Amino acid sequence: MTQELTSPSPARQAPGPGRGPGWWRDAVIYQVYVRSFADSDGDGIGDLQGVRSRLPYLKELGVDAVWLTPFYASPQADGGYDVADYRAVDPLFGRLQDADELIRAAHETGLRVIVDIVPNHTSDQHPWFQDPELARQRYIFRPGKGDSGQLPPNDWESIFGGPAWTRTGRGDWYLHLFAPEQPDLDWENPDVHAEFTAILRFWLDLGVDGFRIDVAHGMVKAAGLPDIGHGRQATLIGSQHLPFFDQDGVHAIHRAWRTLLDGYDGARIGVAEAWAPTPERLALYVRPDELHQAFNFQFLGTGWRADGLREVIDASLAATASVGAPTTWVLSNHDVVRHTTRLGGGLARARAATLLMLALPGSAYLYQGEELGLPEVTDLPDEVRQDPAFFRGAASAGPAPDGTADAGGQDGMRDGCRVPLPWAGDRPPYGFGPGGSWLPQPADWGALSVAAQTGDPDSTLELYRTALALRRTLPGLGDGPMNWRPAPDGVLTFARPGVLCTVNTLPDPVEIPLPGRPLLSSAPVATEDGSALLPGDSCTWWAI
Repeated sequence: MTQELTSPSPARQAPGPGRGPGWWRDAVIYQVYVRSFADSDGDGIGDLQGVRSRLPYLKELGVDAVWLTPFYASPQADGGYDVADYRAVDPLFGRLQDADELIRAAHETGLRVIVDIVPNHTSDQHPWFQDPELARQRYIFRPGKGDSGQLPPNDWESIFGGPAWTRTGRGDWYLHLFAPEQPDLDWENPDVHAEFTAILRFWLDLGVDGFRIDVAHGMVKAAGLPDIGHGRQATLIGSQHLPFFDQDGVHAIHRAWRTLLDGYDGARIGVAEAWAPTPERLALYVRPDELHQAFNFQFLGTGWRADGLREVIDASLAATASVGAPTTWVLSNHDVVRHTTRLGGGLARARAATLLMLALPGSAYLYQGEELGLPEVTDLPDEVRQDPAFFRGAASAGPAPDGTADAGGQDGMRDGCRVPLPWAGDRPPYGFGPGGSWLPQPADWGALSVAAQTGDPDSTLELYRTALALRRTLPGLGDGPMNWRPAPDGVLTFARPGVLCTVNTLPDPVEIPLPGRPLLSSAPVATEDGSALLPGDSCTWWAI
């Protein structure tokens, strides 16, 4: 008898904060890019009240926590990652009361809340930088080179393109690894340490469950700020040790923050956005006395090849196991091309990659809209784009996963993954809000909306809902052991307690002996006479 399977619908359980003290070890955390999630007031920009209104959707999806991108007071030179006041909410996104009410409502819904903290740099409109004397104490200023100091102090480049230094009217230069509006703080100054301790306490006291630490690898620079001797330095991030990233001194900062987090009840966590040249270096950020999670960008940057995927999975698990930490998997975020586009192969490959990720041991992060199968928007008009990398002439906001400039997006690629979500309807703004949207949405996104996909067993949204429900109800998924099983070339097969995962990375079907009872597949799987036919670019979970 032939059986075809796509997305069964087991009974769903509501997520909740009470999953034990190690909740973060196998949590599925949903990234909300606040500006593009839901707009409550009609100005075309998502806001905190909009997020609050959509909490039931996130509960139904089945995630454990929500990570909110920066909503602090900011001139918005880099989408809010240029913070002018870490204790205030930018009027674009609401008021401090809205943040308080959102955190409370999320907890009542059964969701934890993680907020971004940006400690490597501030806005140039921050009061410290606006005061010339304080600025030279608390940021990195250096005299220039050349007969009259007309040259930058070294050859460092901004991640957004161009020099990493800007000259002031007084003739000296300040460092900005990102945009000129984002001067780097000097973490050798104890006042900087004290201020961020106070900022963390402010939000912990308000009830947040943790922090995603932006550029967690960047606060400490090599002594003497040595030259690198290489152009296009952004392409080296994550593959080589650079004097402005992944310096050993950052770990003292994270150890101090871990002590602070441990002083609060409720298992508050720290999550490192850290680019490191090896999995072993990345594991240093999640040692027992440091942070709880670190994004696995090596996994995100791996192409759709069985051998490459197995290699990075093995290396990642071994590295984190050496320090007793879980691995944290991610396929998309607000800084990279959406994996529906980036991996090639379209939606089929993206769905398979998601099921692979959710079957691996550890925690996983989802980026808003991936559960809808949204592709990268690659045809945004120049006049609407806002990524500072685009305006500075950079090819990307960081290294593309395959080593190329855009990996399927546009130059200045981050706008394409930040287009506001489609919620309902057949025309923009698709229920995003009562007005328009700050970036234009494609005319064909109606079929990808939440409303259009809800209840359709073959939709990507229902695939995600089912996968998250199974992950919660099957004891063998999440944190725990994993063992590889023999498989044909191009196929990955690994066992979790009671569950087998098969991944066909080839474009054509592959026949294998029937491994068990099918639970969930990213594409229809035919089973007959003791064998199974795995579709090309697919992933299937089996009960064993």
